[in-house]
Amino acid sequence: MDFSLTDDQRLLQESVRRFVNDRVVPNARAWDREHRFPMELMAELGELGLMGITVDPAYGGAGLTSEEVAIVVEEIAAGDGSLALTVASHNGLCGGHINLFGSPDQKAKYLTPLAKAEKLGAWGLSEPGSGSDAAGMLTSAVRQGEHWVLNGSKIFITQGTVGETFVIMAVTDRAKGARGITAFIVEKGWAGFEQKPLKEKLGMRSSDTAILTFDNVKVPDTNRIGAEGEGFMQTLQILDRGRITIGALSVGLGRGALEASRRYATERKQFGKPIADFQAIQWKLADMATELDAARLLVQRAAYLSARGQPFGREASMCKLFASEAAMRATDQAIQIHGGYGYTSEFPVERHYRDAKLCTIGEGTSEIQRLVIARSILKEA
Repeated sequence: MDFSLTDDQRLLQESVRRFVNDRVVPNARAWDREHRFPMELMAELGELGLMGITVDPAYGGAGLTSEEVAIVVEEIAAGDGSLALTVASHNGLCGGHINLFGSPDQKAKYLTPLAKAEKLGAWGLSEPGSGSDAAGMLTSAVRQGEHWVLNGSKIFITQGTVGETFVIMAVTDRAKGARGITAFIVEKGWAGFEQKPLKEKLGMRSSDTAILTFDNVKVPDTNRIGAEGEGFMQTLQILDRGRITIGALSVGLGRGALEASRRYATERKQFGKPIADFQAIQWKLADMATELDAARLLVQRAAYLSARGQPFGREASMCKLFASEAAMRATDQAIQIHGGYGYTSEFPVERHYRDAKLCTIGEGTSEIQRLVIARSILKEA
């Protein structure tokens, strides 16, 4: 087994790391404090090709593999979880859905502006009354001639107010349950479509989040993605890929906390010497590093399988489950190492801690991941 990066992957990692250190790290604290989405950075991300990493090169994207996507997301998350979430969701959810399942005309119309960050994308699945129970959604789409009429609402939508291109799941045949869900592309500004910001979040504060409402929104049938009733199966595939990126995001957050803790431990002195000399601190650093390395290996395995077209659903759930919870443990220990300073926003570890919590919830909670893994194990029996 060879876990080393290729030359191209190492260059990618280094270029993203430089960008994060130069443009992200100096500003992340202010973005978080102001709950401000860094719109000014989107054009730069587009120029670097980071907003089209999953998009086919024929439509202006980079066409990176799952392994390379994980590299990008981890590097950004080490500097700012919110920006990593923006890049991951824009690429993996909205852009990824159209890239995987859209028609040639849909790809030509929507993917190029998304890949260049001329427009931002969002993806709508969760609703006020249905999260883990995605098949219980209430948003509906009724066909009327060459259009569909969309009614309902979505919640916790990343890029919900800044987005201009949306992939929305809606029930088109309630009698068929999950097989009666269809995906549609909706555009900002259509009559009856409203985007309402969702503020006051624990973490990921500079990632834009919104509530979307649809009041008799007319959607052309040409904006239906795939056949009627295929939306739920498409969603499962999108979520499997998304779990790999959330795993990578978790590793990045944990790594950022570990690196900050290492710096602090070598600089902070107590009882006449750096606290890094104390065994209690050394053990915390050792545990953080060990768990994060294990998490990264799980992410790499799932990404490896995905990149080669092999089944990876269970592995995606495993990496997402372990990495997200390892990130929570690492960021918690980082605050402990920083002591009272860790409880203030003067140091980045409190932001990493708040950001990491979302990773145990988004793209399927830890409880859902355990269900997916257990069902796979039992199916083998």
